This record gives sequence, C-alpha cells and structure tokens, in this order.
Amino acid sequence: MILCIAAIGLLVIAVALVAVLRRLSPPGRLSLLDGAMGGGWGTARPGVALPFGSHGQTLDVWRPAHLSSAKLPVVIFFYGGGWVAGSRDGYRFAARAFAKQGFVVVMPDYRKVPAVRFPAFVEDGAEAVKWTHDHIAQFGGDPDRIALAGHSAGSHIIALLALDPRYLTSQKLPADTIKAVVGLSGPYDFYPWTSPRAIEAFKGTADPRTTQPITYARADAPPMLLVTSSGDTEVQPRNAISLTQRLKALGAPVTFREYPRLSHEEVVMALSVPFRGKAPVLADSAAFLHGVIGQ
Repeated sequence: MILCIAAIGLLVIAVALVAVLRRLSPPGRLSLLDGAMGGGWGTARPGVALPFGSHGQTLDVWRPAHLSSAKLPVVIFFYGGGWVAGSRDGYRFAARAFAKQGFVVVMPDYRKVPAVRFPAFVEDGAEAVKWTHDHIAQFGGDPDRIALAGHSAGSHIIALLALDPRYLTSQKLPADTIKAVVGLSGPYDFYPWTSPRAIEAFKGTADPRTTQPITYARADAPPMLLVTSSGDTEVQPRNAISLTQRLKALGAPVTFREYPRLSHEEVVMALSVPFRGKAPVLADSAAFLHGVIGQ
C-alpha cells in the first residue's frame, strides 16, 4: 500500500512537471535545465522586473554572488525571437552565463510586433541603455564600461544602437556610452526582406536603409565581435560577413567568428551549461569583452 501511494505521488509530480514544461517557451525550458545543472551557482539576481523607459518595460539585473568593492563591467543582453517573441525570464541561462564570467548583466524586455513595428523595439533598447547608465552603479556595475550583447533580433537591435548615433542621442547619452558589442547570429544586411517576420516588423518604414545596421557602419564604431555559424539557415552568415568587411574597410575594430555546423539556435544555446560543449561561444565572448572593457 505504501509503495502504491508513493508511486501515485511520483506520477502526480511527473504530470505536474510536464504541464509546467509545456507552458514554458523553448528558451524557458533551457533556462530550467541550465539551472538544474548548476548554471545559477555563484550568481545573484538583485533586480527583478525593474521598470524602465516610457512604455511599461521591465528588466532584470544579474551579477556574481560575491562582489568586491570595485565596480564590474556591464553587459546588456538582448534576446532574439524575430521581433515577435521572447522574454527576459526565458533567457536566464544567458544572463547567468555572463554573470559567472564577472559581469553585471542587464536583461531587458522590449515591445514586440504586431503591437509595435520598427523602430519601437530599438527605441526600447536605447531606453534600457539609459536606465543602465543611470542606475547600474547601485548594483555594483560600472556605468563607464557598458557593453551590449544579443542574439538574432537582439543582435539587430544592439547593432543599430551601437552604429546609428540617433538612438543614444535621443536619450541624451554620451556618444561613447557603448564600449563594446557582441552580436550573435544577427541580421545586419538583409534588405530586401524575405522572411514574413522581417516583412511584418519593418512594414511601413519610409526608408528601408534605416533598418539595416550596415547602413551606419563607421570608422569610430565601438569594437565589435560578430559571431555566425555555417549551419545557420535562418540568418545567413553573409550578414556578419558583410558587416565585418564594411567595418574593416573603414578601419573600425571588428572581430569575426564563424562556428562550424551550428544552427541559428545552437549559437545562443551554447551559452548554457547543457550545450556549452558545442562551441566556445561564451569563452570567446567573455574574452573579447574583458579585453575591451576589462575585468
């Protein structure tokens, strides 16, 4: 009888767990697995759902669990999702990964299509940079050492924030606020639009060139690490290749990495503990950032 009751209890727990997993997005499931495998050990989240900006946006702040008296370099991470999906909570695995590398990490949400279209989500990104510049010292971060990182649509957002000066100017931020950029599998040179998501996200834009980060490539751009993968069929490697070539031609500091055979999703998944062995995405990104904005 006791064994029967125990078996029923385990079955109830398993059914409940499956129900929870079904409600989570794929990144959310990965964050759960990452946490179970120790991804969160040594990190803390001192800021949860903090309000920023002018449209009800919120963000989380992560950092190493044990802080010294010195201010730490800062990474603002923008997740992907084709400008229509994603959440800061789903990408906890990415925030924790960078926090364990010695960064204070800001993970903002931003408005999505179809509620908004370009440039609203980039403007939300600028407001997140403004909040970080003004408040991150309260969480142990150095406002003079802010870097941006992102995946897919998030990489598109950070590339525009770094290259088109109008976004920082709109927030009355110094032109050199962004000190470094890590773009993972980002679309930078993708007009004319062919994917339904891109067509919807940029519908109504008067000048399509304003949606393309490559339009704003400049010699005084902050140092950029542009990552792609030969197995990416969603955001073609030519995006990172084209922007790298343009920046190099202008004399801007840019580093290019192409990982063999990884899919579009596997590039960001490689930040997590379960998939870190697929490619040194985290190690390369952290080394680049520490080389530019210090330990």
